Amino acid sequence: MNIEQIVKDVLSEMEDKGNKTTSKPYTQEYKNKHIVYRQEKKVGVDEPKNREYVEQVQKETPARIGIGRSGTRMRTKNYLDFRVDHAAAQDAVFKDVGDDVLTRMDLPILHSKATSMEEYLMNLDVGRKLNEESRSWLAEKATKGKQVQIVVSDGLSSTGIEETIPDLLPTLIQGLEAKNISMGNPIFIRKSRVWIQDEVASLVDCDLVISLIGERPGLATSKSISAYIIYKPNKESVEADRTVFSNIHEGGVPPVEAGAYLADIIEKMLQSKASGVKFSQMQ
Repeated sequence: MNIEQIVKDVLSEMEDKGNKTTSKPYTQEYKNKHIVYRQEKKVGVDEPKNREYVEQVQKETPARIGIGRSGTRMRTKNYLDFRVDHAAAQDAVFKDVGDDVLTRMDLPILHSKATSMEEYLMNLDVGRKLNEESRSWLAEKATKGKQVQIVVSDGLSSTGIEETIPDLLPTLIQGLEAKNISMGNPIFIRKSRVWIQDEVASLVDCDLVISLIGERPGLATSKSISAYIIYKPNKESVEADRTVFSNIHEGGVPPVEAGAYLADIIEKMLQSKASGVKFSQMQ
């Protein structure tokens, strides 16, 4: 196996897709609220065969490539970088999305039946249903009979929602409005899972639901979200009925581009009256 050729092929494919890792220019407001830590990548391999290639690959991916070692162990700097990423992943799961972000986005806050993060993680069913108060609020106050209902869920990455939704949601709404697709007012549901979209659809009587939900964080990024879309969900709906687009974040699919793309897909789904595997087979 020619490793050098494999690296060339991977780099070529990534360049073709325009999927280069980007670095977000943090504003002063962001710096005032967060500790900004940028990891400087260096080739840690002693006497690499081709340093240029290793440096190029390091620029293209957040994966820990060419970091080298000290004896049998990771170098101290790389170990500390690993701990920083691990801490960010834990924060993404256990902290809540800030009320200021939701207020700025004009998103009403609803709740699933999960009363704590521990319960949410240990019992899948409680994240798939609204609590009684939220169910009543949605039944009484939500806009009904529209084509699309947007649901924002913290899922397993509150950081992903805070970092991505402010760019993604306006683009998605603008794209749907340009296509004359009617929408209910977007809602946010704390500690919720994907399947809660089925109950939401039954309460607001919409044709299609799109859930924007925080992805399980990894050590490469804690800011990623996914979009799950389902047409006319009901009690018989299963995973195969849902279409998912993942890896939406600054280093993956940029949120603004994702919003425009999702609007196009939703238009096609409404025309096809299908989602999931059935929709894929119709394309």
